[in-house]
Amino acid sequence: MKTISVRTQKKDQVIDITDTVEHYLRQEGPEDGLCSIFVAHTTCALTTADLDPGTDLDLLDALRHMLPHLSYRHPHDPHHTPDHLLSSILGPDLVVPFSDHRLMLGTWQSVILVELDGPRERTLHLHAF
Repeated sequence: MKTISVRTQKKDQVIDITDTVEHYLRQEGPEDGLCSIFVAHTTCALTTADLDPGTDLDLLDALRHMLPHLSYRHPHDPHHTPDHLLSSILGPDLVVPFSDHRLMLGTWQSVILVELDGPRERTLHLHAF
């Protein structure tokens, strides 16, 4: 297993981590298997996406428009609640098959970290098996 850090630069941001994960697989993983990726935070998430120009912003805009404007009860900071909710909807983890040290993604798929409360330093745990 390997732990890595990813620095985000904006409040809402999509970061392509595909190359980072594949670098880990080349350095430390077996040739074929599954790669588990987990982000250890409650205000960012992992998923896959097509990253044609502008689609990162489309994703962030769509996510923000999914949630209704409510009086949230989060004791820490009610304005911060949508960040937690969107993170939970997307989820903190992915498992992706790989072969020859390369993720078996579709033609346009990338593995992305979705930052919802940046800028921050984010911790990811990678494990190939």
